[in-house]
Amino acid sequence: MTTVSWGYLLIWEFQIKQTFEPQFQIVYGSEGEWANFFRQDPNYCGTDLVRDLNQPGRYVTLDYWTSRAAYENFRLQHADEYKKIDHRCEEMTEREVALGAYERIA
Repeated sequence: MTTVSWGYLLIWEFQIKQTFEPQFQIVYGSEGEWANFFRQDPNYCGTDLVRDLNQPGRYVTLDYWTSRAAYENFRLQHADEYKKIDHRCEEMTEREVALGAYERIA
């Protein structure tokens, strides 16, 4: 993660098709396609990718931004490219669920 302090966190859960796990880890990891795309914005603070040890193929991403407004502005400015990446990545997943958006309070 960068040294910029985060204030907004997005958490996504994925169930990955078994044959796509190595590719998914690369694309969704902290140096992957999504993180590199988000890095266009100085308000992006980083991404963590974690794997469930008890449920094979289950991953969670944590995307850190300085604020909700910064994230939403990025999404608006880059909506077409976001959709293209998301569409390309759909083949790797069986399920994708937004677990929540969180504001840092302390």
